[in-house]
Amino acid sequence: MAEGLVEGIVGTEGDSPATEAAGPLAGAEAFAAAVVAIASRQDPEVARKTEAFLSEQTELLKVQKEHLKDEHAARLQYLRGQAREVDIRRFGLRLRVGLQVFTAFLATIAGIGIVLLVLDAIRSRSVVIDPFEVSPNIAADVPSGKIIAIGLLDRLSHLQAATRTSLEKRDLANSWNNEITVEIPETGLSISQLERALRSRLGHDQQIDGDVVRTKSGGLALTVRGIGVPSRTFADASGDLETLLTRAADYVYGEALPSLFVNYLKNAGRLDEAIAFAKSHLGSVGTNDKAVILDQMAEATALQLEPNSMQEALIIARESVRIKPDNWPVYVTLSFALSALGDEEGAVRTYAPMIKLAGGRPGKAPERDYLNYDWALYDLQAVHSDLLSDIAASSGGSLSSQYGSEGLQVAWSDVLLHDLDAARVRLSTTSWDEKSQPDVASASAARALMSQETEDWPSAARAWDTYATAYVDREVSVANPPGICWAALAYEKSGQPAKADAALDAPGKKVGISTFVDCYRFRGDVLDQRGDWAGAQIWYAKAAGLAPSIPSGSYSWGTALAKHGDLDDAIAKFRDANQRGPHWADPLKAWGDVLVKQGNTSSASVKYEEALKYAPNWKQLKEALKALGKHKT
Repeated sequence: MAEGLVEGIVGTEGDSPATEAAGPLAGAEAFAAAVVAIASRQDPEVARKTEAFLSEQTELLKVQKEHLKDEHAARLQYLRGQAREVDIRRFGLRLRVGLQVFTAFLATIAGIGIVLLVLDAIRSRSVVIDPFEVSPNIAADVPSGKIIAIGLLDRLSHLQAATRTSLEKRDLANSWNNEITVEIPETGLSISQLERALRSRLGHDQQIDGDVVRTKSGGLALTVRGIGVPSRTFADASGDLETLLTRAADYVYGEALPSLFVNYLKNAGRLDEAIAFAKSHLGSVGTNDKAVILDQMAEATALQLEPNSMQEALIIARESVRIKPDNWPVYVTLSFALSALGDEEGAVRTYAPMIKLAGGRPGKAPERDYLNYDWALYDLQAVHSDLLSDIAASSGGSLSSQYGSEGLQVAWSDVLLHDLDAARVRLSTTSWDEKSQPDVASASAARALMSQETEDWPSAARAWDTYATAYVDREVSVANPPGICWAALAYEKSGQPAKADAALDAPGKKVGISTFVDCYRFRGDVLDQRGDWAGAQIWYAKAAGLAPSIPSGSYSWGTALAKHGDLDDAIAKFRDANQRGPHWADPLKAWGDVLVKQGNTSSASVKYEEALKYAPNWKQLKEALKALGKHKT
């Protein structure tokens, strides 16, 4: 009991304020009752005093209890206030941290913006036209300086758009459009001014400006000048500003973008001008531009169609490779010249150092620059892709002046892939010039091959007649000397042997060169058709040995051997052709056909399936697979 009384007076640590007040009060009353009970048995006076004392203590405890209640409420209010203050402080801290993060974010964005401006300035290679100065005495007679500058810019843009090339083109712009006028604090500069200052200091922009004045004779004189563009004045006695702007645009384009200008002149058929311009600028440009200009000069020289044009072009192209071996387009020029000169094996081998330097294939060199290599090895899907890539990269095709419209060349590749539907669509949707002999030759060759695919030999012969007429033009015969040899078999099959012989002899008579794989193998086909099997094999052997890297000679020989029943030797030739041109479907299908004759249908199916990977729309191939019952749909 004593323990209970002590606990009642002292309390425990976990009690609430209400319990703290009620506990002592209950304990005191019990204690007082106990004391009074004891004292009453001893002395009544002591009992009264004790009772009075204890009553006073009870009242005191009641007061303390009320006080504790009030104090508890106040304490709760104080604690709630402290909690709100903590919340406010916590919110303020979060707000301050958020503002700091936002400020850091803005600073980061500004820093990134400045870095981008600097990088853009360093990389910039634009041609920028500034407003021209107009003499006060003619201000009323000519447009404003900005309008004159826009006129020059429009003509430059037209020239660059007309330049069909895969070479990198330059941005053309005026100096006042899209200006951002927001000022940068504490600098006094606008963003546009900062950007212009950075480009001027760090970039490679070419600023072009000039002036227009009245000549003594009453005409107009327009002067252009700029970074890397020596000042030149163009005068017109009649005051025709349009003529002056056209002449000035040619000059600015040539001086600011010399490699593109040579290409433009070449594609426009202005070959002498292209060569003369190239010679005059080779000494004033850097190594990269020099290599490109030499390549364009080599092409222009080849297209001059003079007796020694190809030999001279070859020398110039080799110099381009020497000074810049990774100028990838020049390998196309080299292979073109070598092929036209009858060195088709050399044309293929030209690509070996390119592939090594590019780090393999695919590598650093663009795939479209392997076009001639892929044609030689009958990698026809790659040819198809190369042509489409060049069309996309050069605004319609950079090779159109040599072999006709590249869209027509795509149709030719479609036929060789045995996809006649695609070839028909391509022929009907491609825009080409009926007055261009290369275009006529390319279109008629595609049509002739389509007829041969269905063994419609009379129609094929008629299409080859059109090709033969175009072949008389040196632009066709020099660019593709052996092209006419493809007509020989169609002429022979349609009962026109004299035309077949003429087609096979045409390269030697027209360009003085006859060492072409296609001419050799098709001569073998013609002799075999005439029953001269011994003579045919001589020419097949010549075709296979003339260019060991090219598969078509072995393929034609194997096809003839199979027809004569020599199946094992035919397979050996098809295997050889497949090794030389692993992505060509024709040797694989022919190999499968021989295996079927030998009764080895399982191996034949494997060859057919492999061929289908490289000619997926070949109708006869699918039928052969279906006949074996193993075509995978």
